[in-house]
Amino acid sequence: MFYRVRMSKMKTPKAISKRFKITKSKVIKRKAGKNHFNAKESSKKTRNKRRDVLVSDDFSKSIRQLISK
Repeated sequence: MFYRVRMSKMKTPKAISKRFKITKSKVIKRKAGKNHFNAKESSKKTRNKRRDVLVSDDFSKSIRQLISK
């Protein structure tokens, strides 16, 4: 009898899949420094932290390769 050996699938690193979101053409990440110690910052800084940030093109290529596994 011959048994067929299957290659296992490559797993996506879960830390990356939780931190980044991929749209059709962009990779988006959450802005850093939003968890605590925000009361002492100005309201302008806290408002700007609400927006998500686009990742640079060089870095987004490597993230797309890791998530597509």
